[in-house]
This record gives sequence, structure tokens and C-alpha cells, in this order.
Amino acid sequence: MAVHVALTGATGFLGLRLLRRLLDTHRSVTVLAHAGSGDALHRIVRFFELTGSAPAFTDALPERLRVVETDLAQPRLGLPERAFHELADTIGALWHSAGSINLEEDLPELRRTNVEGTRHVLELAAAGRLRPRVHHVSTAFVAGARRDGVAYEDELDDACGFENAYERSKYEAELLVHDWSRTHGRPVVVLRPSILVTDLPPHPELPSHPLQVIERILREARGSTGAGGQRAGAPDIRPRVRMVGHPHGRLNLLQVEHAAEVMVRLAARPPSSGVDTYHVVHDRDVPVTTLVDVLQRLVPLSVELVASRPGAPTALEALLDFYPGTTAYLAHRRRFDDTRVRALLGASATSAPVGADYLRAGLAPRARTVPVPPGGAAAPRSVRCA
Repeated sequence: MAVHVALTGATGFLGLRLLRRLLDTHRSVTVLAHAGSGDALHRIVRFFELTGSAPAFTDALPERLRVVETDLAQPRLGLPERAFHELADTIGALWHSAGSINLEEDLPELRRTNVEGTRHVLELAAAGRLRPRVHHVSTAFVAGARRDGVAYEDELDDACGFENAYERSKYEAELLVHDWSRTHGRPVVVLRPSILVTDLPPHPELPSHPLQVIERILREARGSTGAGGQRAGAPDIRPRVRMVGHPHGRLNLLQVEHAAEVMVRLAARPPSSGVDTYHVVHDRDVPVTTLVDVLQRLVPLSVELVASRPGAPTALEALLDFYPGTTAYLAHRRRFDDTRVRALLGASATSAPVGADYLRAGLAPRARTVPVPPGGAAAPRSVRCA
């Protein structure tokens, strides 16, 4: 018997790719869209048009997608009781990928979206007569503020604290998932992606990927301090900005299309009786210095990695202090263990390298890039571990 699948977050950066993979194996999908956020079906169709899907595929989407407007922050997803139970009884598999990834948001708001949203999605799963399998998209960054060593899939604790409220909210959401699984005796698959990226150039009708936040912060901070553009032919004199980072720092960046493929394949495997957690990550980290060089090609700044926050910050550096949740990752050196994923999927779990050209393509049109300053990013003299 065909299993009907429902997906939250289908108009998001990852959700759109998950939807594409799910439509490869399911005749139809129920999209649980945020009420009042606009025409979800139109945005989905437009995404597939802009990313080169065949007209036959996009033309069929209105018949293959059922859109239900919901409010994840409300009990019963904001639906009348009868409509809630009717929806629950149609679902055989439930994917929860919706949530806020705003690293600068305050904790109460993130809890409302990421924690209470997860609670109400689990209520939907519990109410369904088909006992749907639950697939919960978390993040590898529930590992928290530990900046070196190895983060394992079975770890879930707050011993090291968190870099920002986003990480804490996703950690608390995972705790809910574990409690729900124990209480109901139901399996759940938890998928923890790292930082997801793409080489698709930015477009106003496409969702932006997480690293675009850093580029935007630098660009807006530079503009707000009056450090405008240079005259044609003028020497390359850039404002210097000191950012806390480690000379051997590294970030795990994974192509979003590959992440969606791996997630759907993992979810198709027979579950255990409890919570199966998988790190969906790249097998090769990207040096922080590579990311800094990319940013310097996009924003006319000279970035210097330093060991600690400057004691007398410039006006530009003071503005960047408003975004500590984002810049903290430049000091990370830890590795995410994904032995379980590679044991199950083998060589097919390996993705292509993520290099500077790939990152530049996804952050801005090439016409916006500028020459990299001589010497690239300056390394700090010493770094203390958090």
C-alpha cells in the first residue's frame, strides 16, 4: 500500500530539495505551509521552474501537491479539531523540516518556532490512526559550543553550552523527540545536517542559504559605517575588520541537494524501535581561511582573524558584535562523526568537494566579486579555546 507523506518547511532552502526527492518516490505530498505566508504552491512551482525542472514535472505539481495552511506554533497546528484529525488520519510518513535558522533571534521566539513547532508536529503524528513514521530535521550544531574534538551522533547534552539561542532551541526540540518516542513507543529518524550550501546564484525568488547571512552582515556593516565603494582605478584600500577565528578553523559545508538525497535514503531504511540519529555532513571540512577569502572577494573588506575580541573595536567591528551567533563559527575546529551513515550508504554518501569557486557562485553573481587583497586572511598569533 502506498504511504502518503506530509512535509513541513517545503518552501525552505532544504525543504524544496526534500520535496523534490519525495516526489521521486511518492505520487503526491501534503505540504503543511505556514498560514498567511503567501502562495506556497506558486513559490514551489516557481522554484522548480527557475532550477531547470522539466515542464511536464512543474505542470503536474498542482495535481500532486495538497497544500494545508497551518500554524506550527499553535496547538493542533491552528486547525479546527475535526480538520486536525482528518489530516492526521491521512498521513503515513511525516517529515518535519520547518523552523527558524535565525542565529541572532532571541530564545523565546526561537522556542515558539522550533520547540513548540516540533511539539505540535509530534501531536499530529500521535493523533494519526496510521501511526506515521516521523522524520525530524535537526542540526549537527546541537553539539553546542564545544569547538574542537569529535561530535558523535549519539551525543545529546548541554554540558558545553551553546553558541546561540538557535542551537539551544534545536537541542530542546530533539529532547522533545526522544521523550515522544519513549512515551509512545514509536520510532523516529533524526537527521542532523551541517551548514547547507548551493552553487545556484542568488535570486529574489529563491531561498537564500545560510552563508549568505555572513555576506549580508559584512556588506551592511560596511555600508552603515560610511565605508563606501572606491573610484575606478583607485588603490585597493579596504577597511580592516578583526574577527575572532582560529588559523586552523574549519566548517562542515554540504551541498543541499546531496543532503536531501542522503536524508531520503536514510529515512527509507527500516527503523529501530527508538530514535535513530544521523549526521548528514561532508567528509571533508572547509578551512575557515577559504571562507574568509571568498567573503573578501564579495565584500571590499580586509578580514583579519584574531584570537579574541578586540579591546578597542572600530565602528565596523562594533557593528559586527551585534551578530555573535554567526561569527562564533570561525573558531570551530571540531569534526562531526558520521560512521553510521557511511556504514549504511557506503561510497554513495560521499559528496563532491566544496571549494571557493562553488561558494562564490552561490553567494553572489560573479560580476559582484572583487579582487582578493594581497596575502588573504591574516592568521592570529594565539587562540584560546572556548
